[in-house]
Amino acid sequence: MECVANFSEGREAKIIDAIEAAIGPLMLDRTMDADHNRSVLTFAGPPVAVADAAVRAVGKAAELIDLNAHTGGHPRIGAADVVPFVPIEGITLEECATLAVNAGEQIWHRFGVPVYLYEAAARRPENVRLENIRRGQFESLREEVREDAARRPDIGGPLLHPTAGACVLGARKFLIAFNINLATENVKIAEAIARTVRQSSGGFPCVKALSIMLHSQNQAQVSMNLTDFEVTSLSTVIDAVEREAARLGTSIASTELIGLIPRRALDPRISNLTPDSVLENRLR
Repeated sequence: MECVANFSEGREAKIIDAIEAAIGPLMLDRTMDADHNRSVLTFAGPPVAVADAAVRAVGKAAELIDLNAHTGGHPRIGAADVVPFVPIEGITLEECATLAVNAGEQIWHRFGVPVYLYEAAARRPENVRLENIRRGQFESLREEVREDAARRPDIGGPLLHPTAGACVLGARKFLIAFNINLATENVKIAEAIARTVRQSSGGFPCVKALSIMLHSQNQAQVSMNLTDFEVTSLSTVIDAVEREAARLGTSIASTELIGLIPRRALDPRISNLTPDSVLENRLR
């Protein structure tokens, strides 16, 4: 089983070092982004060992990250924001979902961080989609849970942790996290492109996209998740962004893979691709 855990810290390496140490020898990949102020840690191994490592990582994040002092380009509701389990070999999606629920119970009882369940582990239809849970982010959600039972966590709560917020756990198919940086600082162009490609605006199925301003690079970015690359390929999305960018008077400056990618999903236009970016290489 693989876990691709997202943490609300992308600027202080020592904090991510501590979380990585809590995960231990299962670690495969680490990506930090200062503009998003977010890090993605990928680890894999025997399912129970991965679930235990995820619980430890969430606890360490809750200890070290204070969302009241956190700002960044990426939406978030938790110090350990989203922790998905992904079946790789010899385990089903449903079994991963059961492990996610068990991990969520441990996280609540050990650290006092409430848990939302999403994707294959979701207990409520509206919580299948991560963006529905994360609507309004930490600042709004911590107020909504006081009055609105429909917005409360699935495990623990009803109030959020005062500094660590809440954690979203679940099980899903392999997801490709991918950013396209545009040769413009006009974030409105990035938003127009995001609307064109994302499923929720009538674009491609299994594509989520949002616009982010990269202040450190003075560039607009289209940040995307491909939730099923066998339905909509990475190449299809890059082609579409390339066309839309040209139509709007700009171009693609660079592309960026976050985490790992299966070999069969590769596209040669990934700017930061190395042999270590390929999931099968790292697992071997």
